[in-house]
Amino acid sequence: MKKIVIILFIAALSFPLAAQVKTPAPSPFSRLEQKVGLTDVAVEYSRPSMRGRTIFGDLVPYDKLWRTGANGYTLVTFGDDVKIAGNAVEAGTYSIFTKPGKESWEVFFYTDTQGGGTPRNWDDSKVAAKVTVPVYPIPMAIETFTITLDDLKTNSANLGLLWEKTYVAVPIEVPTDAAVSKSIERALNGPSAGDYYASAVYYLMEGKDINKAKEWMDKAMSMTEEPAFWQLRQQSLILAKAGDKKGAVATAKKSLEKAEEANNADYVKMNKASLKEWGAL
Repeated sequence: MKKIVIILFIAALSFPLAAQVKTPAPSPFSRLEQKVGLTDVAVEYSRPSMRGRTIFGDLVPYDKLWRTGANGYTLVTFGDDVKIAGNAVEAGTYSIFTKPGKESWEVFFYTDTQGGGTPRNWDDSKVAAKVTVPVYPIPMAIETFTITLDDLKTNSANLGLLWEKTYVAVPIEVPTDAAVSKSIERALNGPSAGDYYASAVYYLMEGKDINKAKEWMDKAMSMTEEPAFWQLRQQSLILAKAGDKKGAVATAKKSLEKAEEANNADYVKMNKASLKEWGAL
């Protein structure tokens, strides 16, 4: 029996316990967030360091696909549709792969976003954009692989890749001008029907100036080609509270008719209850 216990004890020692000591990751994770014009851009990647090694042409061979970082895929997320070196790229998240060369790099934005290393089966149909950019030698060594968003302008930025004594930059264009122009046009055209409607309903719900709510609702309805039953319902309540019972009844009947057509039992019930309250049923 003693022999069995001793054997089991020795066997237990041969299996290490779960690690209790926390140590830093060799290639720590990093997240970069940057507003470019009006577009949100984020980069997530792991950052290896040189540690006395020769990087390009050795650790990272020339003219071979590189995962552009360490551990999982390096990812970039664009909040809006952008252009990368003139290539249209939809809003979304993409992995970044590169083929470093002595004079230039090929940079690929790839639609697969899960994985580590490089894809086992590369699929050209998943390349959202491909660009070739020149290498810029820099005088000082960058110990840790670094991705930047620099040369920030209203409509563009450069996605920079730095390591060892190498810098490459991928130009990215963002739709700031189009967004601002649309915003200016919308503002100069004045509030929309939705703006007036939301403001009127808020005033009704919060017990604020009901005459102002009626004014806004009238504007909203005048700008709406075919008001929905739920819009007419709110208008009837505002009219009733403003003392226009006749208008409230007429509007509630329209809302009731449309609610019955839409087979919306809740609004049918609410309109009938209001019409009964106002002496119309």
